[in-house]
Parts: sequence; structure tokens; C-alpha cells
Amino acid sequence: MVPLMSFDENVEEPSLQMALLKYSGGGDWYANPTALKNLALFCNQTLGTNFSSQYGTVEVGSVELFNYPFVHMTGHGNVVFSDLEAENLRNYLIAGGFLHIDDNYGMDPYVRLAMKKVFPELEFLELPFDHEIYHSKYEFKNGLPKIHKHDDKLPQGFGLLWEGRVVCFYTYECDLGDGWEDEEVHKDPPEVRLKALRMGANIISYVFSQS
Repeated sequence: MVPLMSFDENVEEPSLQMALLKYSGGGDWYANPTALKNLALFCNQTLGTNFSSQYGTVEVGSVELFNYPFVHMTGHGNVVFSDLEAENLRNYLIAGGFLHIDDNYGMDPYVRLAMKKVFPELEFLELPFDHEIYHSKYEFKNGLPKIHKHDDKLPQGFGLLWEGRVVCFYTYECDLGDGWEDEEVHKDPPEVRLKALRMGANIISYVFSQS
């Protein structure tokens, strides 16, 4: 069994905050409520970041989106962006923002359609295993770790690339967010949760390496 690190929240005043994306369409955007807290604290200890353990909630069309270096999106169902929301998200991502989409099972066809509205000229490309995002802090030689079974398919990591930079990373058949949650939520073994948190730290490390 691999023990997870104990998190100390009493370090210094946080200067950064992660955000959860609130979207329309009926999908449960609020899934995995403890995930970002644990990822933030893990990154603070392993990457030396200074994230608050309290994440923000931001709507797709809000100007507040630009206050966050990392925005996480998850759910199980439908996703709908209005024209103004799609334009706002596009401007945020082109300006240097980053969106991580984690399919919690069932959102794949909807999120692909929604993101096509944001970047009609781009396609999701599966990132090769030698991409920096799999090696920025921890080594994932075979790409994404498999956290939950779902349809028992291999996990895949897709990216939307704008001028060579991954502005949106989409994790499919993986469920990183479930692995970030408090242990009692899904009762994942410590070694599985550690893989999920380490991959999350890789994503954050990639985000800051591009800024």
C-alpha cells in the first residue's frame, strides 16, 4: 500500500485558486465536490504551488473566468454553451487560460459538441504518450492511469491545441476526478488515488510551464 501524503493547510496565505466550471444543459457540473480541494493541497506539497484549498465556482460566460489559471469541468450528462459563453471560453483559453475536462462517465458526446462551438476550427487530438503532460513532474509512460472501470476501455487523453499549446485537456475513460476525491467517497485504494493525484499534478505543472 502506498501512503498518501498528509495535507497541511496552514502554510501561508494562498495566492492561487482552482475553479470548477458551471455549465447549462442539465449535466451535474457539481460532481466530485472534494476533488479540487485534494488536488490543490497535493500540488502545494509536491509542486510548491500556493493554491487555496477552497476552489471557486465560475460560470462559462462570466468575466470571472479570467481570474483562474486552471478550470476543471466534469459531469455525467448534457453540456450546453450559448454563443456568448462559447466566445467567452474561447477568449479565456486563447489568452492563456486552461480547461481540464474529465468525463465522469456519459458526457463525451455532449462535451465534444460544446467544445466544437468554442473552437469550430479545431479537433480533439489524442496526445502521444511522449507528450510533456505525461512527464512534466511524474512519469506516465503509458499515458493516463485507469482510475475507474466505466466501459473497461483504455483511458485516453485528448487535447485542443492553439498555436502549439494544449489549451484544453480532455481525459476520457479515466475518471481522474473520482481518484482525487476523499478516500471514503469511492474507497479507491491509496495507490490508485496517488496515481490520480500525480497525474493531476502533471496537468498543473504543464499549465504553469506554458505561462
